[in-house]
Amino acid sequence: MLEDGFHDVPDGRIAAIVTSLEMTERPPLRAEVADPPWTLRRLVDPGADDYLELYRAVGSDWLWFTRLVTPRDELKADIGDPRVEVYRLEAPGGEVGILELDFREFETCELVYFGVSAGLVGGGAARWLMNRAIAWAWAAPIRRFWVHTCTLDAPAAPAFYVRSGFRAFRRQVEVADDPRLAGLLPLDSAGHVPVIRGA
Repeated sequence: MLEDGFHDVPDGRIAAIVTSLEMTERPPLRAEVADPPWTLRRLVDPGADDYLELYRAVGSDWLWFTRLVTPRDELKADIGDPRVEVYRLEAPGGEVGILELDFREFETCELVYFGVSAGLVGGGAARWLMNRAIAWAWAAPIRRFWVHTCTLDAPAAPAFYVRSGFRAFRRQVEVADDPRLAGLLPLDSAGHVPVIRGA
C-alpha cells in the first residue's frame, strides 16, 4: 500500500494511475452517427505485424506499450485465440480504430483495447464503436463487461466509459519502462508525458 505523499519514479520510467471500470448488465445504447463514413471488420487470426501496426496507429499518442513488450509467441496466441475478437475501424483519410474483446474468462468479457486515431476523436466514431462493443459483448452469455484506462490515455476516456454505462471499481498505480527510450515508440509520442532520461 502506498503511503500518502509523493513517490519518485526512477528516470527512464513512466507511471500511470489505472482505473478499472465494469458493467454487470447491458446498458441502453447511446445515440450515434447515422450513415457513418467508416467501416468495421473483424480481423480473424490477425498477423502480429498487422496487429501491432494498428495498435501503434491508435495507441502511440497515449503510450500504449503492453502489446509492444509482449513476447511474439504470446501475442500470436492471444490475438489468434477464437475467444478473442479483434476489429479494425477504417475511415476516409486513413484514420483507424481498434476494438478488442476477450471472452476467455468465464461469463466475462474484457474490453482489452479500444480507441480511435487522432483524426476521429470528437466525431462520433468512438461512440459508434462502443455501441458495437457493448452489443457484441452482451450478445454472449456474460455477467460482466470490464475495461481499464489510465492517466496516459485521453483525459476524456474515464468520463466516456462512465457515459457508456461502466462504473469504476478499482484504482492502481502502474510503473513501467518508458517505451520511447526502448525504441518501441517514437520519442515524440505522447507529448503530454515528457521523457526523463536521467544523467
